Amino acid sequence: MLFFFLDFLFVFFHAENKVKYFITWGWLDLLSCVPAIQALRVGRATRIIRIFRVFRGIKSAKLIMKAILEKKTQSASFAVILVAIILVVVSSISILHFESATDGTIKTAEDAIWWSIVTITTVGYGDKYPITTEGRFVAAILMFAGVGLFGAISGFVTSWFISPSVAQSEQDEIDIRKELKEIKQQLSDLKRNDMT
Repeated sequence: MLFFFLDFLFVFFHAENKVKYFITWGWLDLLSCVPAIQALRVGRATRIIRIFRVFRGIKSAKLIMKAILEKKTQSASFAVILVAIILVVVSSISILHFESATDGTIKTAEDAIWWSIVTITTVGYGDKYPITTEGRFVAAILMFAGVGLFGAISGFVTSWFISPSVAQSEQDEIDIRKELKEIKQQLSDLKRNDMT
């Protein structure tokens, strides 16, 4: 408790804009320091969220973003796959947390991972399923995300099949324009020769 209060004071006195800090995060940091009120301790979790803000300043994140923006189609497909993997991991951890203490069918990490993969792909064998309200909520989110992600993946696969023909047609158009330019130049030269 004292640590959180000292951290609040340190950040407050070192903030460039004290009013902005207090309006955005400071008031929550100050309230989370109060030890007598249990409900205010939840504010400490917001500090974890603030850690993610630090990631914006990392140079490697900028390099990754540059690479992503240069190859949009490939990077978007890899991003979809990465999101799918993150969803499987997070939902496996969540479902194991919610379901392991009950008499449900998901008892081990292996069960949770199997359930997540089956659910995100919308196969749904029915051998593992959540019985708690929280587990069903996680399942609903995972199913909706799975439908959207696999729709996006099928779109990317389609674009990979189509893109070579589009690139070829663009090259053909460039070649035709070059040939037309050369023909125009030759016609112009012929007209000049006829005039003389």
